[in-house]
Amino acid sequence: MSKKKPHPFLRFWKIIGPGLVTGASDDDPSGIATYSQAGAAYGLSTLWTSIVAFPLMAAIQQMCARIGLVTSQGLTGTLKKHYPRPILYLMLIFSFPAIVMNIGADIAGMGAVGNLLFPRIDAGFFSVFFTLLLLGLIIYLPYQKIAATLKYLCIVMLVYFIVPFLYKQDFEEIITSTFIPTIHFNKAFLAILVGILGTTISPYLFFWQASVEVEEMKNKQKHIVVNKKIIHEMKQDVDFGMTFSGIVMFFIILTTGTVLFKGGVHQIDTVEQAAMALKPLAGNLAYLLFAIGVIGTGLIAIPVLSGSLSYIFTETFGWEQGLDKKFHEAKGFYIIIAISLLLGLSLNYIGISPIKALIYTAILYGLTAPVLIAIILHISNNEKVMGKFTNSILSNILGVAAFLIMGISAGLLVYFQITGT
Repeated sequence: MSKKKPHPFLRFWKIIGPGLVTGASDDDPSGIATYSQAGAAYGLSTLWTSIVAFPLMAAIQQMCARIGLVTSQGLTGTLKKHYPRPILYLMLIFSFPAIVMNIGADIAGMGAVGNLLFPRIDAGFFSVFFTLLLLGLIIYLPYQKIAATLKYLCIVMLVYFIVPFLYKQDFEEIITSTFIPTIHFNKAFLAILVGILGTTISPYLFFWQASVEVEEMKNKQKHIVVNKKIIHEMKQDVDFGMTFSGIVMFFIILTTGTVLFKGGVHQIDTVEQAAMALKPLAGNLAYLLFAIGVIGTGLIAIPVLSGSLSYIFTETFGWEQGLDKKFHEAKGFYIIIAISLLLGLSLNYIGISPIKALIYTAILYGLTAPVLIAIILHISNNEKVMGKFTNSILSNILGVAAFLIMGISAGLLVYFQITGT
């Protein structure tokens, strides 16, 4: 008697994992703040960026995932093996402060939104609570449970698909803004574009994607034999995750662009400001859903941020690593995660505002992303490293486009910071 085949959706749900979590973590509280400001300041003018960013994000993340699968090493391990050490240490120097500041901004955002939902409890208490909760879960839960938890937490982000429809929409304007790019050639608008790119194509996601693919494969089978089927499933996973990320980004800009911009609210600096501004304009339900989504995205993104930093350090120095290992088996790995979380939390108490942290993070990401993308492209086209799984022509075109766009963005970031104009 033949076994009954599982439902196609269940088969697909089993395939997706690292790509979905990566995509969801890309829409972290700091990213939500960026998208909210874009919508509040310029209405629907930046909706088209979600369409442009998707293929670039997907192409780079697929390359990173393929590097992890083929080499059985994270991106740092591959860099260490095939490139001069100064490049590796330069990535480490830039990545550490950027990721810690990103963690700090996310923790602060979650704390502030927690305070909005429960005004009698101080935001600082919520920040400490979420930090300790995440630290405990990351250390004590085995990798498979962490992966499953993060995967199902992504469902929380579906709330952003609901919020825009609680408010009257002009669908003709939405379609026009989505498919016909609008660009204003001034510092403020270009800075928003740079912020959106820096938030969507973030270097920490490159490291996470490669390392977590290796970990995922090790948990599926003892001997990793990479074939076309595995590569195809990886592409499905990454494409789905990046699509999910792009749609969430689209709906956040749509929400704030229709509700806040048209309501006369044009300056949003933090996620709690975005949530509060929605309350009188779109009602309590929109406000609550938006706020809950911020906490959900933070719970997804912070393990990815701290995990990526730990993978970078442990692969650099050859320490035991992996979320599948227990604390006593990889003490250094988990200690780095703990340090990154506590340092991120401490930013709230030493006078660095979340907004300044986001600006510094964007600058550091903007400077490192083009260099990393160039290295990823080089690795992905190196037959000695990748064998028969080198880049396709389309992957190279999208990769070069991402490099050029991020390079120009980095130049603009530096120019704006130096000149202040």
